[in-house]
Amino acid sequence: MKREKQLLIRISDEDKERIQAKMEEAGILNMSAYVRKMALDGICVRLDLTDVRQLIVLLQRCSTNLNQYAKRANETGSVYAADIEDLQSRLDEIWELSRQSLAHLASIR
Repeated sequence: MKREKQLLIRISDEDKERIQAKMEEAGILNMSAYVRKMALDGICVRLDLTDVRQLIVLLQRCSTNLNQYAKRANETGSVYAADIEDLQSRLDEIWELSRQSLAHLASIR
């Protein structure tokens, strides 16, 4: 989107400090983006996506392990029970983390 128009406002030093503090709290580095978002929507939400990142790491590990197990099964015709149990344990961990993450996101108002 091309932004051609400019909106000029005057604020005090104290106002600027408060705006910058709130901007930092929201994790926004660009003042123009922050002021525009606040003027248009009145809110800026910063989500802690640590759980989601952890979930992605677990999914990547499971995917890698599953590919290794499938390769071994194709080469040897068998899969070890311990490998299946390990994969099941990781999947259980992923489901639990998913439930916690979704519950946390649903509680945001």
